[in-house]
Amino acid sequence: MIGCRSRNQAVESNMRLAIYPGSFDPVTNGHLDILERALAIFDHVIIAVLVNPGKPGLFSLAERVSMLQSVIGEYPKVTIESFRGLTAEFAKQRGARTLIRGLRAVSDFDAELRVALVNRRLNSELDTIFLMTSAQNLFLSSSTVKEVAQLGGDTSSFVPAMVDRRLRERFAALATQDEETKP
Repeated sequence: MIGCRSRNQAVESNMRLAIYPGSFDPVTNGHLDILERALAIFDHVIIAVLVNPGKPGLFSLAERVSMLQSVIGEYPKVTIESFRGLTAEFAKQRGARTLIRGLRAVSDFDAELRVALVNRRLNSELDTIFLMTSAQNLFLSSSTVKEVAQLGGDTSSFVPAMVDRRLRERFAALATQDEETKP
C-alpha cells in the first residue's frame, strides 16, 4: 500500500514536498487515511515523528518509527524521520513549505489552527493544509486507541494488525509489572 524510503535518498528540490508531523503513538488507521490523501496531492511526504518531552509516550521513539516503517513498507513517495524541537524549524531544514494535519471535528480545527498560526509566525514560508479523515475514522485518536487497548478492548479495526499486536503485548507486559509490584 504505502511505503518509505531511507533518509539518505535526496528529495528533489522541485518536488511538491509536505511534512506530516505527529507523535504517532501509535499510528492509527486515521493517520494512514490522512497520509493516503496527502500522497494524492504531494510528490513526497515526510512523516515526522516528534519527540514531545511534555507528553511521555506508550512507545519509545524508536518503536514508533519502527512500527511506521513496518506498516508503510518501501514506497518512494514517503520518508519517515524523527525530530526534536520546533516543527517549523524542521520544515525549514528539509526545504518543505507545507505541513499536513488531519482533522476529525470542529474541536480539532480550533487547536490545530492555533498551532498552524504559530508555525507560520516561526516560518513565514510555511503553510498548513488540513485534511479531513474519512467518516469511519472520525472518532479515532491515538489516545482513544490506547485507552481501549489498556482496558482489554478490541482495537483491530482501529490500527494495522501489527500495531494491534504490539498494543496487546505492551499492555499485557504493563499488567504483569503492576501485579509484580503489588504488596
